[in-house]
Amino acid sequence: MSDNKLIKAIKDKGKNIEAEMSFFDHLEALRWHLIRASIAIVLFTILAFVFYDFVFDTVIMGPMDPQFFTYRMLCKLGDYLNRPGFCIDKIPGKIINTEMAGQFTLQINSALLIGITLGFPYLLFEIWRFVKPALHENERKAASGFVFYASMLFILGILFGYYVVTPESISFLAGYQVSKVIENTFTIDSYLSSVSTLTLATGIVFELPILVYVLSNIGILTAKTMKQGRRYAIVGILLLAAIITPTPDVLTMMVVSIPLFLLYEIGIIVAGTVERRRLKREREEAAKA
Repeated sequence: MSDNKLIKAIKDKGKNIEAEMSFFDHLEALRWHLIRASIAIVLFTILAFVFYDFVFDTVIMGPMDPQFFTYRMLCKLGDYLNRPGFCIDKIPGKIINTEMAGQFTLQINSALLIGITLGFPYLLFEIWRFVKPALHENERKAASGFVFYASMLFILGILFGYYVVTPESISFLAGYQVSKVIENTFTIDSYLSSVSTLTLATGIVFELPILVYVLSNIGILTAKTMKQGRRYAIVGILLLAAIITPTPDVLTMMVVSIPLFLLYEIGIIVAGTVERRRLKREREEAAKA
């Protein structure tokens, strides 16, 4: 091997070692970001565990109480529109525990769900801190409000899911009977799973504009594509609303579907804004070249 080839091989090996060390350095940094986020979630979980009487009686079991905020508002709306069918003054069904350690695991699981929900904004903050150094200056400016907007959308989704989607679904499913000889008695695990799934799923669905922003930035999604797919989105949203709120009431379906329509339209605006910024940046770079 000539001296030049030997020197080149040594340099290539050095670059590989440097790249490998950089990769593991990034993994180490990511690990610490996730550790800090996990600590925040654990602290919120402990807080929920300590104040569990309020968490369980007021938050988790709220949709089973006829005096829940949503049911009272529906009764007032029914009186205003002269439609007494809107009023929900009784939640049928009975919740039971069928396992020896069921209530203990219930407290742990529900406290953990509250901890994850409350700690989610801080998790987004740690993810942003990890990604931020790899972005260019213009990309940092464009994504500077990521944590705030993603957190606000998640919180709005959680509130919408908890106060609109969950009560409507619980009141319908708890009272639905194929036959009068079958009594609705369901386990606390089934109830907790329904409440948490409906609430968290709605929170995640409300992150749609953030997903559109990311896909638009990498060129996968455009405003034109979303406009062309609007009719299919409308059908999909109506189907989703029918599944989430399995009541035959059209007004209830519209209450659920309208925010989803708005999210889709906001997504179109976001995609168009990102596309215009990208084209402007490309023109500026071409002019400089």
